[in-house]
Amino acid sequence: MSEVMSDLLKVVVRRREQHGEAVIALELVDPNGQPLPAFEAGAHIDLHLGEGLVRQYSLCGDPADTSAYRLGVLRDPQSRGGSVAAHALQESSEVQISAPRNLFPLASNAGHSLLIGAGIGITPMIAMAYALHRAGQSFELYYCGRSRQSSAFVEDLLHSPFAAQVRLHFTAEHGGARLELPQLLAGVAAERTHLYVCGPVSFMDAVISAGQQHGLADSQIHREFFQVEVDSHGDSFEVVAERSGKTLTVAGDQTIVEALAEVGIRVKVSCEQGVCGSCLCDVLEGEPDHRDVYLTDDEKADNDQMTLCCSRARSPRLVLDI
Repeated sequence: MSEVMSDLLKVVVRRREQHGEAVIALELVDPNGQPLPAFEAGAHIDLHLGEGLVRQYSLCGDPADTSAYRLGVLRDPQSRGGSVAAHALQESSEVQISAPRNLFPLASNAGHSLLIGAGIGITPMIAMAYALHRAGQSFELYYCGRSRQSSAFVEDLLHSPFAAQVRLHFTAEHGGARLELPQLLAGVAAERTHLYVCGPVSFMDAVISAGQQHGLADSQIHREFFQVEVDSHGDSFEVVAERSGKTLTVAGDQTIVEALAEVGIRVKVSCEQGVCGSCLCDVLEGEPDHRDVYLTDDEKADNDQMTLCCSRARSPRLVLDI
C-alpha cells in the first residue's frame, strides 16, 4: 500500500491536464508504484497544500482503478488560497493527501439513479457513473454548463463506456435556456428514483426543489456542496465539553472550533464552511443554530448533532459530546 506519513499518504502528480478554461485534472499516484487505497463512488480526499491549507476534492476516476486518483480542480477567482495552490502543482510534484472518505455515497436500493452535475460539480458524478455502469444499474448523467469550450471532462464523458447515458446541456447551445428540470423529472418514477446533485448552490437548490415537487423523499435526494458563503457570527453562548470536562464561552466573533482550541480541545476541521461534516459532533443538551449545508433538514430538526466550524446556539447553553 502507499507510504503513510502519520495519517496522510504521500503521492506524486503523474499527469496534469488543462480542461476547459479554468479546470486542471490531476492524476496522483503512489511514488513507489503501489496501489492506492480503494475508494467508493462519491468519495473525496483532503489535499494538503502547505501552510495549513487543506482542501477537499472529489475523486472522479473509475473506482475499480486504484493505480491512480484523479481530481478536477477549478481555479476559483475568489479562492482563499486553496485552488491557487493546487493549480501551482506540476507533474512530479509531491503532495500529501488523506485516505478517501465518502460523505456522498450511492444508495444501494435505487431502481434508477439520476446524476446531475453543473460545472466542477460533475466530478463526483463521473465516479458514480463508472460504478453504476459496472454494476449494470439504470442511470442517466446530466452535465450542465455555460459552454462546451469552458467545461471540463466533456471529451472524457463522450468517450466513456457509459457515453450512451450522458446528456450534455450547455446554455450557449440552447439560447441561454437552462435545463428543464420538471420536464426531465416527468420521465422518471418517483418511487424508485434516487437523485444526486452537485454544483453551484443556486443550481443545487433548483434541482432539489424540483425533486421535492416531483415527489422524491428527502432520503432519495443526495447532495454535495463544494463551497458556500456562511456567516458564523452571532450572540455569545456557553459550551460544555462533556467528555473533556471543560466549560467555555463562545464569543460573538468566534466559532465553536476556535473557542474549543483556546482551552486545548482540538477539533478536526477541513472546509470550515459547514460543507464536509468533518467537525460533526453529537449534541447532548441545548438547541443548535444550524448554519451548515451538510445536514439534511430532517437531521437539523432532530437537533442531536451539529457542525462546529460554523453553527452556533439558539439556546444560552450547549452540551457537546466532546
